[in-house]
Amino acid sequence: MNDGDRDTPGDRENDGEPRPERDTGGSGASHPETADRDFDWRGWTLVAAIFVAFLLVPGIIYVYPHAPSAVGLSFWDTYLVLPMIPAILLGALAVWATTRP
Repeated sequence: MNDGDRDTPGDRENDGEPRPERDTGGSGASHPETADRDFDWRGWTLVAAIFVAFLLVPGIIYVYPHAPSAVGLSFWDTYLVLPMIPAILLGALAVWATTRP
């Protein structure tokens, strides 16, 4: 057999025959294009959380800067902790919304 007769991977791709599907080993994994990825209620929940984290909470802090001190929060608590609470919730919600059972 000379080098010109060898079947290289590039030659197999161009011969017009479809490739067999790769065995996933029984893991049940599927290709991302075949997964059902509709923008359903999980997506709208994530949009609502983004609205709260990026607009509502900072807007409340901006419009009413003295309101948190009325309930006992200091300046640092107001500007560091209050935005962190919706940010952590937004991160957890994003993980929940993008994982499917």
